Amino acid sequence: MNGLLVISQFIPLLGFLLIFLSDRHEQKIAKISFWCSHALGLNIAALLFLWANAGFPNHEYEWLTLYEADDYRFPVLFYLDKVSAVYLFCAWAIFSVIVKYCRVYLHREAGYKRFFLTIFGFLFGLNMVILSGSIDMLFAGWEIVGIASFLLIAFYRHRVQPVRNALRAYTVYRFCDIGLLLGAWMSHMLFHESQHFSQLATLFENPAMPPAGYAALLLLSFLILVAASGKSAQFPFCFWLPRAMEGPTPSSAIFYGALSVHLGVFLLLRTTPIWTYHYFTRFIVFVIGLLTVVVASLSERTQSNIKGQIAYASITQVGFMFMELALGLETLVLIHFLGNAFLRCYQLLVSPSIVAHLLRVEGSADTGFYITNSSRFRSLPASLRDTLPEVLQNTLYVFSLQEGNLELLVRDALWEPLKRIGAGLNAMNPWFKLLNAIGFFALVLLIIEGLGASTQYLAIPISVFMVFASLSAFSQKHSPFKVWNAIGLSSILAGVAVWFLNPAASSDILLFASGIVPAWILGLVVLYRLLKHENFAESPFAYRAMAETQPKLALLLFLSFLGLVGFPISPAFLGEDLLLSHASSHGPWFALPITIAFVINGIAAARVYQRLCMGRPAELNVVAEETGAEAVHSVQAPNVLRPEDSPI
Repeated sequence: MNGLLVISQFIPLLGFLLIFLSDRHEQKIAKISFWCSHALGLNIAALLFLWANAGFPNHEYEWLTLYEADDYRFPVLFYLDKVSAVYLFCAWAIFSVIVKYCRVYLHREAGYKRFFLTIFGFLFGLNMVILSGSIDMLFAGWEIVGIASFLLIAFYRHRVQPVRNALRAYTVYRFCDIGLLLGAWMSHMLFHESQHFSQLATLFENPAMPPAGYAALLLLSFLILVAASGKSAQFPFCFWLPRAMEGPTPSSAIFYGALSVHLGVFLLLRTTPIWTYHYFTRFIVFVIGLLTVVVASLSERTQSNIKGQIAYASITQVGFMFMELALGLETLVLIHFLGNAFLRCYQLLVSPSIVAHLLRVEGSADTGFYITNSSRFRSLPASLRDTLPEVLQNTLYVFSLQEGNLELLVRDALWEPLKRIGAGLNAMNPWFKLLNAIGFFALVLLIIEGLGASTQYLAIPISVFMVFASLSAFSQKHSPFKVWNAIGLSSILAGVAVWFLNPAASSDILLFASGIVPAWILGLVVLYRLLKHENFAESPFAYRAMAETQPKLALLLFLSFLGLVGFPISPAFLGEDLLLSHASSHGPWFALPITIAFVINGIAAARVYQRLCMGRPAELNVVAEETGAEAVHSVQAPNVLRPEDSPI
């Protein structure tokens, strides 16, 4: 059984590598995806058979220790119980259907290979989330799923709207990372070595002796709810899911109709002992689900496209799952999840055919055509048809058209204050900022020396500079180099602050820097190569489509972006966890600024990658002169967004 668990995790990665190394021939890619999906199915079937034959145990298997230093340990831990078994089966079944569907649906699509690479990467991350035995490993899979979502929403990168919506969804994902990162930090601090999911329930067996105080458990529960609500598009984050339908229909089916949208439910199922310990947090989960059901069911009725309607219908059902979880109906939630996942996947896959059929019927009809026959409804008495006053009907109609103004609410509450602070910093003279930073640091140093306090307190001004550097990158839109340097500076300052907190952590800080510094330098070199013949400041809101005009450099920029934000392919991912671990033991206050900085850095770096690598390629028109002189090239302007159109 242990070997089958490992194989289930790495078959999608094998498929990803085989497709990456193959050429763009559709038949080769289709064969690789066919055999990998079938091999994964046979492996999962054997795994579930052995698990059932053993009596459905809660099985935990530690494959290896990825990193260990002093009291820190990062094990690659797999965990199989009824929750992961249901999710694993559903993930394989829907993935195999999507793979078979896409082999024909995406025939002659320019991004055929890119699509299959992304969904195999998505399945690798999804299986890591499902089979994870600890919150650290779950977070690694969570990050992979987020990047795959970002790429698939922007699959049609020639159009502006999918690219903008990809960044919109990614910003919500990154904000959820605050909850998950701080939740992982608090689990380290509260539960120490007992943070495995298999050990979580035993910590709460004795109600008289909880593993932590009421306030700490309430804060940890709140962080978990933030992560779950954002990932599953629950209130107040309902707005991003319908916009994520800009990607191909199969990716919408596997991500937002079936699997990815239910990961918030999975997180709540995994952490049930924590947030169900008090009735107040149960009540919050119930209210979130209820508000989501109300907003999503109203917004669904005014959607002008079928995929948007299905998206809101899926959000509504997930809201019901939140309510069921609050009532303790875990088995019902698993059944509900299976039904909703398969139904939404089917609806999204057949939606193009249904729309085409209805258009043909409408074109051949001689009289008025209605998709739904409402003659029976119109024959009812007015007292039954108009159960609400006209003013309230109009109010609800406008409310549903505006989707509850949730996007504006979230933007004004979360991003606008950060943008204003960052814009103020960017407007200052660089020398003035440097002198103020040196003066502030010297003042804190003098105060510490005068009071005879520990030099650990020097981490406070450094953490302030770290956040300011991240905010500067977040608000800087006219120079990719300044954004990249601000992100790198913020990351380096994070390591310096931890060194002041704990000088003995030098080796862990070097591990973190070994992922950040090469990615930072590589990104600067690639940016120089990409922009050496362009004046970026003249059109900072243009999408330059360099993923097609200079694909190799665009790939290197993408890899440097992943390294700079601490993606799980980089040592910086372990380094982030190590920095938070040191913060939990030497300066718990430091966890919040370092998490905010990491999250904002990811958004800023993603925006740079989008501006440079996505969009429609410039078309070169060669006009030959009659005299046979050298051709004159005229370049069509790229897609341009106005500053106020930016999603963040």
